[in-house]
Amino acid sequence: MGFRFRKSIKIMPGVRVNVSKSGFSTSVGGRGATMNVSKRGVRTTVGIPGSGLSYSTLHGKPKARAKKAAMPQTAYSSPVQSSGSGLGVTGVMVTAFVILILAAVLFS
Repeated sequence: MGFRFRKSIKIMPGVRVNVSKSGFSTSVGGRGATMNVSKRGVRTTVGIPGSGLSYSTLHGKPKARAKKAAMPQTAYSSPVQSSGSGLGVTGVMVTAFVILILAAVLFS
């Protein structure tokens, strides 16, 4: 079993900076809905507090890596650069939903 390190620092209500072996990340939200931004991408999590049920999705960089891995490279081909954010329609809807829940949690 390997060693783990994680420290979470509360900046203000609903905002945390997380420090671990793999780097820094920022979490916004609280019980029920959280958005975490790190070098791996943006993770949104929506759940029912106290139930143990939640839905989490990762947006951004991992999808771009998956596309590059799926596309074989030859000596004559050049990698295709994407200018999009990689969120897609579903990602935008989930992100908008999380922002609405965060606003309700933070301002209630």
